[in-house]
Amino acid sequence: MNRSKFLLFPTIAISSMVTAQVSSVTFSGKVTTKDKKAIPYSNIILKKEKDTAFVAGTITNEEGRFSISGVKPDHYLLEASIAGYNMHKQSVFIGGLSEFLEIPPIELNQKQEKETTIEEVVVSASKKNDLDNKLDKKTYSVADNISQSGGSVLQSMQNLPGITVQDGKVQLRGNDKVTVLIDGKQTALTGFGSQTGLDNIPSSAIEKIEIINNPSSKYDANGNAGIINIIMKKNKQNGWNGKIGFTAGLGSLWVRKDNLPTIRPQYTLTPKINPSLSLNYRKNKVNLFLQADNLYTETLNKNEFVTRTYDNGTVINSQLKRNRNTNFFNTKAGLDWNIDAQNTLTISGMYGSEKIIDRGDQPFFNGDKSQRLRLWQFLEDELKTTIMGSASYQHKFKEAGHLLNVGFNYTFHREDEKYFYDNYLPASTGTDAFKLLSDEQVYDFNVDYIKPLKYGRIETGIKLRSRSIPTNMNFIPGTNSVLDASAGGKADYKEFIPAVYGNYIFENEKWEAELGLRLEYVRIEYDVNPNHPTYKSDGYHYTQPFPNFRLAYKLNDHNKFSVFYNRRVDRPNEVDIRIFPKYDDAEIIKVGNPALRPQFTNSIELGYKYNWDNGYLYSAIYHRFANGTITRISSIVPGSNLIYAIFQNAGKSYNTGLEAIWNQKVSDVYSFNINGNIYRNQINAFTVQNLYPQPNIFSADRQNAVSGNIKLNNIFRFSKGLNIQLTAVYLAPDVIPQGKIKERFTMDIGLKKAIQKGKGELFLNASDLLNTMVIKKNIQGMGFAYTSNDYYETQVVRLGYSYKF
Repeated sequence: MNRSKFLLFPTIAISSMVTAQVSSVTFSGKVTTKDKKAIPYSNIILKKEKDTAFVAGTITNEEGRFSISGVKPDHYLLEASIAGYNMHKQSVFIGGLSEFLEIPPIELNQKQEKETTIEEVVVSASKKNDLDNKLDKKTYSVADNISQSGGSVLQSMQNLPGITVQDGKVQLRGNDKVTVLIDGKQTALTGFGSQTGLDNIPSSAIEKIEIINNPSSKYDANGNAGIINIIMKKNKQNGWNGKIGFTAGLGSLWVRKDNLPTIRPQYTLTPKINPSLSLNYRKNKVNLFLQADNLYTETLNKNEFVTRTYDNGTVINSQLKRNRNTNFFNTKAGLDWNIDAQNTLTISGMYGSEKIIDRGDQPFFNGDKSQRLRLWQFLEDELKTTIMGSASYQHKFKEAGHLLNVGFNYTFHREDEKYFYDNYLPASTGTDAFKLLSDEQVYDFNVDYIKPLKYGRIETGIKLRSRSIPTNMNFIPGTNSVLDASAGGKADYKEFIPAVYGNYIFENEKWEAELGLRLEYVRIEYDVNPNHPTYKSDGYHYTQPFPNFRLAYKLNDHNKFSVFYNRRVDRPNEVDIRIFPKYDDAEIIKVGNPALRPQFTNSIELGYKYNWDNGYLYSAIYHRFANGTITRISSIVPGSNLIYAIFQNAGKSYNTGLEAIWNQKVSDVYSFNINGNIYRNQINAFTVQNLYPQPNIFSADRQNAVSGNIKLNNIFRFSKGLNIQLTAVYLAPDVIPQGKIKERFTMDIGLKKAIQKGKGELFLNASDLLNTMVIKKNIQGMGFAYTSNDYYETQVVRLGYSYKF
């Protein structure tokens, strides 16, 4: 038995697009007498502390309350006065954490009393060039990613800090255990607790993307690598307004490597079409909104050339080519009803339809390619339909930022999939046919409460989820089928998760702190066909705490040190435990594992930030260690060349690394950011038993590897609204499950020009400009090894136009 070189999949990238700016602060308070009686119509004036220049002013209402919004970061003087009382002055520091803050009541003394002493009050906001100081996230505008405009959300993410894309999945700091949210919610469009469909959601529907490396307790505990939150477009301007856009593109501009003989041609000059429409109407208390996008693409989704060598000396050459047609339509509509100044109700609905047609070929030849041993061709026809309904209610208390949010979400997601696999052998031909129908229903209910404090805020809430996924697989085996005739049938996945959390955030002029705890109960049941030849019904439940902690010290206005800790979990997704075998290619069979259990991960991070007028440097050292590491293991069984890929809990693993981001404005025309990462991964020795298709033992020694990557993003802002972006990405050789992936390099370029007095916009971009992105792998399995080169479509040219009205 070979010892497999098996390791986790960490990679880290840090690209930096335009750094997000934290929104300005609203702070509020109350003016009273010594005996706590409200003083209405008091004058409130805010001045710069440095030169006493006037900044803002207001008066208190009948209850003695005031609120000032839109305040920029700085030191201020706050003055409160009214006839018959002595003026009150106090220093106000605008910091970097909370958007809202309630200052303590201001007590005015009548004229005969002594002057009030000056007290210092801390309020929160951020520095202009900060790397989003909201403790846990960095925010990036999709519109600023010129080199990837007009593509999918997945393509838009490729240049963002800390993100790499590998095998169609997003990785944060080298780990694909990422939870993807849309507007702060888990949806079937991107997978509940996982990530799916990102390569088909059009970026034209997206406003911005938030990267959350160290999530607080208010977020679901799933996803040890972190969270990506996709914010969809929504306008709130008065009257009618909107935006219309159209993008067209071409990919696979030429054949990069010729097909093996006797198969259908590769896709070339593949079209990309993306119309989009955004409409908004706001009047009085009602805001109506509509967003609709359609993304049609033809893609050479895969073009992998493989040489497979078995322990018995057999050598097989093959090519797996997949021509894909995709049409994704998505629309979201709803209304905001401002019932009164304190209460708002939002009702919205979303509909998504994703149609995918895959036509593939996989010929198999002997070692010198002189004889075709077999030909495998397939047709995959998938229709995924998603319907969502959401209702949210917000109550604003009298203090600014004092909120109660109540939300309910319902999701229905249907997978209607048909697969046909034709197996051409020298002496016979057979067709395997599959029909899979899966109807997912999810009910989410949440209550969240936020209370601003003198030095920060508290957040607390509850969440309840009920989820069910009944699945039915009808399998009709053909001649010489390698799959079990009884491997189909029904399975029913049920998930019930109630959770409660509390989070305390503190800030003064020197210290920032966050302390949170989430308590989750999870019950999973998976009922399978009692006649299944291998698997039986299974499930698990647990009650676990998930703490998070952050402490930061601001040495001065330019230097800040921080430390993070959190504990998170990765629960197996329903597709990870799904009992139905599925072809990954003609000789690789993917099967789920109902006995798969959650992976618990602890993470710590030390960060340092140095900022100056025209830039900043951020660096971090992180360490992550997991128990029950989830990964897919590939092995063969005696007497067969078929490879079975099955998820297992592999034991303990570790990921340690250093990342850095340098952002610099060189001039009004040119700015750049460079970001990189170097890391070490290790997984301890382990032994597991695969049950499918028959029991077999798999063992691996302890493995470790060092790798890294770097991204350089150049931004040129010329006069008359012309912007150019040039991005270069280098990914060093890295480890993947049971093997290694070789180094990769790509370069993207984009141009954007404002026209029609700023209402119109033209852009032109090209991804993988030099056509250098090829995925090369070396895999060492149990009883076999193979090398592969995937010349899938990477180079795409797009031209787009949009108009705001």
